[in-house]
Parts: sequence; C-alpha cells; structure tokens
Amino acid sequence: MAGLLTRIKAFLRGPKGRQMTNKAREMAKDPRNRERARRAADKLRRRR
Repeated sequence: MAGLLTRIKAFLRGPKGRQMTNKAREMAKDPRNRERARRAADKLRRRR
C-alpha cells in the first residue's frame, strides 16, 4: 500500500497533478459543486 501512496504523491507533485489540483480547487469554490460534494459524502456515510 505504501508504494501506491508514494506513486500518488509523486503524481500530485508533477505538472499534471498540480493542474488537476488547481482545477479541483476552482471547482470547490462553486456553491453548487460544494452542495453536490456534501450530498455525496452524506450518502456514503449512510451506507456504512
């Protein structure tokens, strides 16, 4: 499992990972997207 996390960290530090991170931050600023994320998280919590 540590190998997978290392690979993910390396990806996020690269140019494509930074680009995806910035895009996610921009999308998180939108109130509609925040509400969608909150509902999805609530749904996941109820299933357990």
